[in-house]
Amino acid sequence: MTISIIENVAVRGIVTVVPEAYIDNLDVPEDQLRQRQRLIKHIGIRYRHICRNGMIFSDLAQKSVEYLLDGLGWEGDSIDALILVTQSPEYTIPATSCILQDRLGLPTSVSAFDINLGCSGYTYGLFTCASMIGKKRFKRVIAIIGDQSGSDGSADNGWEVLFGDSCSATALEFEEGASDMYFEGNTDGSGYDKIIIPHGGRRHPFGADSLQPITGEDGITRSPMDVKLDGPAIMNFSVNKAPESINRVLASLGKNVADIDYFVMHQANKMINDTIKFKVGGVPEQWPLSLENYGNTSSTSIPMTITGNLSKETSEGKVKWLTCGFGIGLSWGTLYFETDKIFCPPPIEIK
Repeated sequence: MTISIIENVAVRGIVTVVPEAYIDNLDVPEDQLRQRQRLIKHIGIRYRHICRNGMIFSDLAQKSVEYLLDGLGWEGDSIDALILVTQSPEYTIPATSCILQDRLGLPTSVSAFDINLGCSGYTYGLFTCASMIGKKRFKRVIAIIGDQSGSDGSADNGWEVLFGDSCSATALEFEEGASDMYFEGNTDGSGYDKIIIPHGGRRHPFGADSLQPITGEDGITRSPMDVKLDGPAIMNFSVNKAPESINRVLASLGKNVADIDYFVMHQANKMINDTIKFKVGGVPEQWPLSLENYGNTSSTSIPMTITGNLSKETSEGKVKWLTCGFGIGLSWGTLYFETDKIFCPPPIEIK
């Protein structure tokens, strides 16, 4: 396994935004309440913010960058690149990052492109952006990372309690002597169908049967345009691959678990995250969660956990982070980085 080391790149700010509207997973008929309470105990998710009244993911993306630039005091013409990691584009084509360049009033000299990744997106996104920065490369890059997963209209009655809508914006800047970043990325495309929307692409174009609800062998009713998630397979994948990757990066760093301030995982569900924590070790305080108030927010879940739990610590001091994203693809990535008194407000609600 190759571990890449990025030098001279500093994280300057992290912003997360969510829609103001939310769903309480306990808001169910009385005869379903006890069953839902048991489910919440296992998955750890009570509330999920969702887009309503015409709001879509790109609206969240625009707001996240606006808040970030304002908080940092950065002018738009100082930005060299705008990279968007999402599976919730505004249109199939063109790239949503190009649309956002215009809406944000950034100069046409900005490089902008989209990356299609989900759960592992924050680690891959920051690595990609950091790789573009250097003494003779870009100086300031914005990573926009997130998804609109909670309000996709899915008929999957297992999906509906897990996912929330959100977006993050992270600012990276060239700094001579900044602490090194360490990244390991992995892919197993043989599991592409473990989290999938079967119809709507070139393999199975949208057709007359694409919205027809079907009850599968797992007892879940969904249409071919809904996300199909193989829960047991994803559980097995996550609790094995994530700890292995984390331990390899720790070894490359020459650090042990106690040397890391916080292990911030993709917020899949409480069962998965607790198992990863058990396998890697450390104390509970090193393993923050954002599941209860925001749900599984896909590629935003790592920065959401940082801003939702550790805004004050991140804004006021130096922090060593070991992050790991894992899921759809199948794809997983582990990223170590440090921050030092950065702009990091609590999650911002958007009307």
